Amino acid sequence: MSLKTVIFLIGIFSIGGATIGYFLRWALTFGKQGSAELKIKKMLLDAQEHAKNITSKAENKSISMLEDVKKEKREKEEQLRKVEERLIKKEDFLDNRQIEIDSGAKNIENKIKKIESVKQEIDKIKEEEIENLKKISSLSKEEAQKKLLQIIEKEYEEDLSAKMQKLERTGEEKLEERAKDILITAIHRMGNSVAADVLSTTVTIPSDDIKGKIIGKEGKNIRAFERATGTEIVVDDTPGAITISSFDPVRRQIAKTALENLIIDGRIQPAKIEEFVEKAREEINKTIKKKGEEAVYECGILNLDPRIVSILGRLYFRTSYGQNVLQHSIEMSHIAGMLAEELKADVAVAKAGALLHDIGKAVDHEIQGTHVEIGKRILQKFGADEKIIKAMQSHHEEYPYESIEAIIVQVADSISGSRPGARRDTVENYLKRLKELEEIANSFEGVGKSFALQAGREIRVLVTPENVSDIEAKKLARNIATKIEKELKYPGEIKVNVIRETRIIEYAR
Repeated sequence: MSLKTVIFLIGIFSIGGATIGYFLRWALTFGKQGSAELKIKKMLLDAQEHAKNITSKAENKSISMLEDVKKEKREKEEQLRKVEERLIKKEDFLDNRQIEIDSGAKNIENKIKKIESVKQEIDKIKEEEIENLKKISSLSKEEAQKKLLQIIEKEYEEDLSAKMQKLERTGEEKLEERAKDILITAIHRMGNSVAADVLSTTVTIPSDDIKGKIIGKEGKNIRAFERATGTEIVVDDTPGAITISSFDPVRRQIAKTALENLIIDGRIQPAKIEEFVEKAREEINKTIKKKGEEAVYECGILNLDPRIVSILGRLYFRTSYGQNVLQHSIEMSHIAGMLAEELKADVAVAKAGALLHDIGKAVDHEIQGTHVEIGKRILQKFGADEKIIKAMQSHHEEYPYESIEAIIVQVADSISGSRPGARRDTVENYLKRLKELEEIANSFEGVGKSFALQAGREIRVLVTPENVSDIEAKKLARNIATKIEKELKYPGEIKVNVIRETRIIEYAR
């Protein structure tokens, strides 16, 4: 094959390859262009579909919000409609009420005018009658009345006298019978027991071995206890019991409380005894307040000053002729209330006056004057009602009766104190003698405390060591004994025991 032929064939193949390459490139380019257009169309379709979804959701949400707004609007409209209906009903009710009030006022005004008219007519008729009588008798009103009474008295003197005597006799019988019924009813309703410890109190102990601890070595503990409480401790062969003896119920209660607490604690010694006795005094003060509040509550008396109530509670530890004074006052309050109900008097004033009638006895050993005067000053100081003061001040007839409640309180006091078994006169005289014994000892200078013990056979006197020396203590004992001999009447002899004790306390820190 020639060179030309070869070159020609190479040229033909080159042109053919170029042509084929061109067509291949065009085909590839056209394919890519079609694929890009398809992607663009697909993206466009996807965007349109997404836009439709968003639009659809927005439309649904707007429709839902529109429905909620419409629903809320309907609810508000319904609430406003109900409020409007209530207001309309209220206006109608108020209009009707105003009409009724106006009508009632008009009726009242008409009645008042009618009454005034009738009254004027009555006054006019009365004046006319008086003038007619004056014309007929030629006398004044007073002269005519006097003349008429004289004629009637003279004409019917015997009949009037007989009838008055009969009415007086019958009335007295009925009143006396009624008074007896009222008093008997009150006594029967309040006839409760008044038994109480008068001179001694028993303390139960768990074991007789404790008696030795209470006595102490050579009687040291029992002497310290008696000195601190002002009582006498009786330790005998009685199993499971120790007796505390004193005429003063407050001392007995303090001693009992202190002794019971000492037995529980187990450490019975002089220092502890003084500590527990002081705590017992504080407990008794709380008891006094509690008893006063209980008494006021039981009697149903309100609006009393708390200080009056506290003083009233002190009567729980006071006796009169063997009768507990607080219990006596409560009993009197109930009786006075019953009597006041029967007699249509002021029940509250009668009950309060009866409950507080002996309040002066709570402090009569500290203040000068009778217990009535002291009680009156206490109630006036703490703002008690004047009606209550007038009701309580006459129960011993020291003051005149100023109200029916004062008479009721005095009668209630007589009922409570004089009924069978209520009081014991001999006990009161005995307690009075013991108090006088202590008062004689306390009248001397330098005496701190004094206690009557052993049924008045011993007076124990505690002196202030700074003011009284040992020599002066001996002289003091002799002077007290001499004064007792001169002023008191008593059987046997009385032992005067003067105690002078010096204590010096320091603390090491």
